[in-house]
Amino acid sequence: MANKLWTAAIGAAAMGIAGTWAHGALAASAEIAANPLGHFITIAEIEHTEIRVLVDTGASVVAMSYEDAEAAGLAPRTLTYDAPVATANGQVEGARVLLERVMIGNVLVRDVEGIVLPKGAYDGTLLGMSFLNKLSRFRVEGGTLYLDD
Repeated sequence: MANKLWTAAIGAAAMGIAGTWAHGALAASAEIAANPLGHFITIAEIEHTEIRVLVDTGASVVAMSYEDAEAAGLAPRTLTYDAPVATANGQVEGARVLLERVMIGNVLVRDVEGIVLPKGAYDGTLLGMSFLNKLSRFRVEGGTLYLDD
């Protein structure tokens, strides 16, 4: 992953999520309603900590603010910030992490690539493709994002 440029886009708004277990199956699913601006914002459980996230297909990985990483117990002050990250505010150096677990509703994904941004670089967490690509399927229909594990 050295010298790989991660991309992140930034947005904001209200959140909503629904989830169901598939009857008679081991598969899990979750639904996230778009906010009035069309963004999918919800609460994810990252490393057993509830974090507000913006689902962002333009982000290569889960991009966490320093503050959210600290809340999730990732000890951001001890990380090495050497991965170039392109943000809406320019390029910064982030710290690569491997998230043991990321959960939305009852959809659990393990071993998710992430990046912690330096303090003050971004306020929030983007749930990027490193999470979405581990799902069996995700799709948007009628203003709702469907996640299927």
